[in-house]
Amino acid sequence: MVALPHRFGGTEYRFGKKEMGHVHGDRLADLPLPRRVHDEVIASGRAQPHHVLPQTGWVSVWMRGPEDAEGVIELFRLQYERYAKKSQSTV
Repeated sequence: MVALPHRFGGTEYRFGKKEMGHVHGDRLADLPLPRRVHDEVIASGRAQPHHVLPQTGWVSVWMRGPEDAEGVIELFRLQYERYAKKSQSTV
């Protein structure tokens, strides 16, 4: 995993060449998810539709304080595990 500047500001996290998601400062995280996972995390209240592009598979998580960090870390962990599993299956 690598962290790079994101084209719209903030920090982007990549697994190889694929973006796992990005954060805008310490207040907002955006992650691309498959539709099934997207719908699950929104239904469970762990995320909401993307703040600019709600019709896409992206989700947004607003961080109001340190107590929200754990949920964002868990979503990035989910992304990492999905990409790692997919990477192993293509080897």
